[in-house]
Amino acid sequence: MRVAIAGAGAVGRSIAAELIDGRHQVMLIEREADQFEPHTVEQADWVLGDACEVSILEESGIEECDVVIAATGDDKANLVVSLLAKTEFAVRRVVARVNNPANEWLFNDAWGVDVAVSTPRMLAAMVEEAVSVGDLVRLMTFRQSQANLVELTLPEETPLAGKAVSEINLPRDAALVTILRGDRVIVPQPEDPLEPGDELLFVATSDVEPEIRTALGY
Repeated sequence: MRVAIAGAGAVGRSIAAELIDGRHQVMLIEREADQFEPHTVEQADWVLGDACEVSILEESGIEECDVVIAATGDDKANLVVSLLAKTEFAVRRVVARVNNPANEWLFNDAWGVDVAVSTPRMLAAMVEEAVSVGDLVRLMTFRQSQANLVELTLPEETPLAGKAVSEINLPRDAALVTILRGDRVIVPQPEDPLEPGDELLFVATSDVEPEIRTALGY
């Protein structure tokens, strides 16, 4: 997969390094000369220029990318990059960093954003997840579909212990997509039994989240 990242600051470089470790092709686009440091992520392709300019995106060959990540520290720039990538170059998947939670409502498909990642929201969710065993925690919102990634950790005294996945009567617009058990990632099958401590990851719309709690006995 070829990925373009707008913004080669600490966040952009960290994302690039992770993707390269996953054997993806990465291009970093940076407008500030003092942050243009190809030696920090040598395996990436580097472009010096403003990703908010159509000419720079065109010269970089962004239309050949499968994913564009707008990862600058400026929300306005991230919105412009997302819109250009989606509307001018038809990039299939656009991910945008939200720096200020007050701007989160703007990061939607109208601006070309498929997935908005809010660092403050993610940190808050991780803290909440660490202390909220037995309750749903919203980890991420998929803007294009308005669905959420939500997590629930089964407590030690869960009544679901030993029950099969097929026995969970989930609402229509909810799906159990993954069970995290220790260091295992389990793609749930109907006959798989649940265990205390399991982290259940669901994709669901906001309006059915209370029904998920009910289905799990909370």
